[in-house]
Amino acid sequence: MKHIKLLLRVALGLVFLAACWDKLLHPEAFGQIILNYRILPGMLVAPVAVLLPWLELLCGLALVVGTLSSGAALLCVLFMATFLTAEASALWRGLDIVCGCFSTDPSATGSLSLAMLRDSGLLLLSLAVLSLSQKRQRAE
Repeated sequence: MKHIKLLLRVALGLVFLAACWDKLLHPEAFGQIILNYRILPGMLVAPVAVLLPWLELLCGLALVVGTLSSGAALLCVLFMATFLTAEASALWRGLDIVCGCFSTDPSATGSLSLAMLRDSGLLLLSLAVLSLSQKRQRAE
């Protein structure tokens, strides 16, 4: 069971590290993706576009290294719930946009429905890692 916990935690961390990379390199393009969702007021888009990838990076590193993994897993749960809500809102409103989860490429294509399916799996993974990390803390 110890190896499964480690595998799940590191896998989630690596996903968040992969997700933050392009956003860190292209904050302006990521800001445009956020703007495309039409949820945040314009004045919040730039700060979120800069801050969110750094938080994803810190969560990913914490999970891979195993430091503060319970807090990082909780943030991952909150991120995934927020991302799913934004994607569902965009889908419901008929917006033809890409999720921007792993790429800021403006010519990227993708289905919000598929992104929601993937992100639902990542939410479940985040919940599992959170649950396992809290059980470990209680046992210590």
